[in-house]
Amino acid sequence: MTDVTGVTQEITETETETEAGPARITWHPAKRARLVLAVSHGAGGGIEARDLQALARVLPGHGVTVALVEQPWRVAGKKVAPAPKTLDTGWRGIWPELARPGLPVVSGGRSAGARVACRTATELGAHAVLALSFPLHPPGKPEKSRADELLGAGVPTLVVQGGNDPFGKPEEFPEGAYELVEVPYGDHGFAVPKRAEITQERALEIITEGVLKWVASLG
Repeated sequence: MTDVTGVTQEITETETETEAGPARITWHPAKRARLVLAVSHGAGGGIEARDLQALARVLPGHGVTVALVEQPWRVAGKKVAPAPKTLDTGWRGIWPELARPGLPVVSGGRSAGARVACRTATELGAHAVLALSFPLHPPGKPEKSRADELLGAGVPTLVVQGGNDPFGKPEEFPEGAYELVEVPYGDHGFAVPKRAEITQERALEIITEGVLKWVASLG
């Protein structure tokens, strides 16, 4: 990885013990970092998700160290995520390692990881929350809303949501103290169909540009 100064920064992995088992952090460091963006995966995938990888490629060149976090269940090779309470326990255990660089930490994640970030933000002292593909409700069940988790984050929050996300389209989100960036045509994984008016590459640029603009506004 090369930052904007042309200096290559080494990607490193660390393992951290938590009450839910060992977790893994893949660090994508910025040369002169001003904050850490810690993002975890969802319940059905890992840190190879296209949005997480895009953030890890782009943000370090703009002074943001990106920490891609693998929850203990993924490190253990399990296929199914545990209950929300266990996910929260894992995230709490990872937090001291994320805060070790002594920089403000933006707590983030995609899907189930976004819910974890929202639920624990105030308790852990997160600088802000980045919610990627926040699962507002199960597909086809808008009455089972999880809006209270998002609205209760208690810190500056950015939602990045696909325009065609079955877990909650942007227009379904309630008013609240958060910002929202829409990725047109995007599904829950921010994939866009070939017939869409934007390319997959552009969809990822919308994500990284939106996050960079928001991060700059945090101060």
